[in-house]
Amino acid sequence: MFLTTENILLFGSIILFISILISKAGGRFGVPSLLLFLIVGMLFGVDGIGFEFNSIEKVQFIGMVALSIILFYGGYDTVISEIKPVVKQGIALSTVGVILTTFITGTFIFFSAKLVNMNVTYPLSLLLAATMSSTDSASVFNILRGQRIGLRKHTRPMLELESGSNDPMAYMLTISLIDICLSQTATFSWMILVRFILKFVIGILFGYLSGKMIVFVINRIKLDNVSLYPIVLVCLAFFTFAFTELLYGNGYLAVYLAGLITGNAKIAKKRESARFLDGITWFLQIIMFLALGLLVNPHDMIKIALLATAVGIFLIFLGRPISVLLTLLPFKKPDFFNARLLICWVGLRGATPIIFATYPVVAGVPGADIIFNIVFFITLLSLLIQGTTITWFAKKLHMTRTLPKDGNSFGIELPEEIDSELFDLDLTKDMLSAGNRLMDAKLPKGILVIMVKREEEYLVPNGQLELKEGDKLLVIAQADVTDSIDQKDLFKPNSGF
Repeated sequence: MFLTTENILLFGSIILFISILISKAGGRFGVPSLLLFLIVGMLFGVDGIGFEFNSIEKVQFIGMVALSIILFYGGYDTVISEIKPVVKQGIALSTVGVILTTFITGTFIFFSAKLVNMNVTYPLSLLLAATMSSTDSASVFNILRGQRIGLRKHTRPMLELESGSNDPMAYMLTISLIDICLSQTATFSWMILVRFILKFVIGILFGYLSGKMIVFVINRIKLDNVSLYPIVLVCLAFFTFAFTELLYGNGYLAVYLAGLITGNAKIAKKRESARFLDGITWFLQIIMFLALGLLVNPHDMIKIALLATAVGIFLIFLGRPISVLLTLLPFKKPDFFNARLLICWVGLRGATPIIFATYPVVAGVPGADIIFNIVFFITLLSLLIQGTTITWFAKKLHMTRTLPKDGNSFGIELPEEIDSELFDLDLTKDMLSAGNRLMDAKLPKGILVIMVKREEEYLVPNGQLELKEGDKLLVIAQADVTDSIDQKDLFKPNSGF
């Protein structure tokens, strides 16, 4: 196929649109959207329709761009007050847990390869394990937030903290093991350890400073066009990643910390920026997964299918659980075994391990093509086995809870500076038993009904308005009032108001 700008835009838009439609249908059956994006990419690739895309350097670039924004938004959308009770456990999982997963799984790979007569050295086995040692933030955020899964015992904040912060450790292990595999002695060097520590220190330091700088800039730039605020955020996120890498620091760690600091500070146009970042993150995730699907040749995975299946099953059922249980052993929280079992199961692999698997290929590590194909195969296995069963498994462990509804049905929001809350109520027959006029409700001070929706009609209320069963009310309430009452009791008779 002759590639022109027009053809790329034409077929790119078709693939993107088809992917979204398929993911919408697949979501009804609990199939992760990101898995479907990978499969669509494969269907349009060389072994499918025949669209040829074989530049691993371009895929690596796409991955770096996407992960920069995904990790920044992951930190931006993380509430520190929610992760505070489990921050030690989350950091332990994202560091010690990644190291344990690498060595446990790497050792299994080394001996398994011998059984199938594959010549794989121990450093190469560890490198393969390192590329897939972290849970994929895009996959975890996508499933937990997309399916609105509520989890007990601070499990969800811990999983999101782990998945958002363990990529830097996996990246560092990957880069360090690439150096070992390329060295003539293929042994550990103290210089590798020094670079390892230095990258983390620089990443943490510049990530913190960058976060503070972003808050300062956003609050003082005073742009006339509100739409430009999130674009400035994206620019500064890219700057954080690139400049940290230029300083030989860990850019992935820096951009996550910068997002965490920015998202938990008071900044101008925060809500508008969050919406933009959510949309651009989805777009980049889709592009990244489609590109990875186009890059891989399914027929190349046939010869590694046996080893990849064995490694994938081991990683899912033994490697990840053993590393998680050992890492959490010193901690009391989560304080019951079911929570730990769920954490063991939500060890999703996704685009991040595949992107990390491109680094050995670009660096010219012998046998790196095997690493890439095995990691891709295991990612498909993980998304298929774990991604489709998270909700079911959480329910079996009695770990789910009902999440409160976000926003209101009227699509109206208040500025963040206003210390009040908007919510809607569906009127039932029981609520109208004290009278069918708004004045009969006797709402407490600090609460006001500002709009009524009756089927497709919107009504501006007054005290004499006759309410009907099925009406939907838009209510505004002061924050101190909503803290002391239950919304569903507002219209009940004898409620004390």
